[in-house]
Amino acid sequence: MTSSRPVRIGVQIAPQHATYSTIRETVQAVEGLGADVAFNWDHFFPLSGEPDGLHFESWTILAAWAEQTSTIEIGALVNCNSYRNADLQADMARTIDHISGGRFIFGTGAGWFERDYDEYGFEFGTPGERLNALDDSLNRIEARWEKLNPAPTRKIPVLIGGGGEKKTLRIVAQHADIWHSFADPTVLEHKLGVLDDWCEKVGRDMSEIEISTELRGRTVAEAEELYDLGARLFTLGISGPDYDLTHAVDWLAWRDSKNA
Repeated sequence: MTSSRPVRIGVQIAPQHATYSTIRETVQAVEGLGADVAFNWDHFFPLSGEPDGLHFESWTILAAWAEQTSTIEIGALVNCNSYRNADLQADMARTIDHISGGRFIFGTGAGWFERDYDEYGFEFGTPGERLNALDDSLNRIEARWEKLNPAPTRKIPVLIGGGGEKKTLRIVAQHADIWHSFADPTVLEHKLGVLDDWCEKVGRDMSEIEISTELRGRTVAEAEELYDLGARLFTLGISGPDYDLTHAVDWLAWRDSKNA
């Protein structure tokens, strides 16, 4: 699979181990560097380092970023569907879409971090149950967007993270504008074949879906392989307490060379 889309770079600013003032300064710096998307994540506790370290909630940060930035797209990589009523998610997304002037990406997934569920009182269930809930929620979210007044400023892009072949990729084929995977080139090539099959089954043109992948720990040679397979959105994760943007600068230069 190849794509005529331009390469885009997203920077995931993990909201852990840092003060909010540092997070705010970092998203503004990422925008100033010319990154295409600023992501956070949707958890209630750090995923690395001190388990009870500093941490902030995703959606309230995204609303703040909508005011604190002016050009960069923003979203979660990814929202946990289990934590909020589906219609509420749709309304929150529409509101941030308006606050940001049409720069919001609705990134979502089924959820996986059991501590979040246990400590905040959500039913963890099974992976299959969480995926079924995601499927149902996306139908409700899309229906709610059609009813809201005012309507979203644009068709809010839906990003879905995950690579399960029986359920997740079917949901991607039905709902996603962007599919995010952590797969290496060999695995990605296989998953793209599965996604193509699902797109055919649900009557979707696979070229409508932007392929997104993770850069952390990858070499330029690996990124080139992923590019050759059709990946066009490349995301780089950074973490507090001090967010190092060195690699972001390097990858933005690579993006510019690909788009020249």
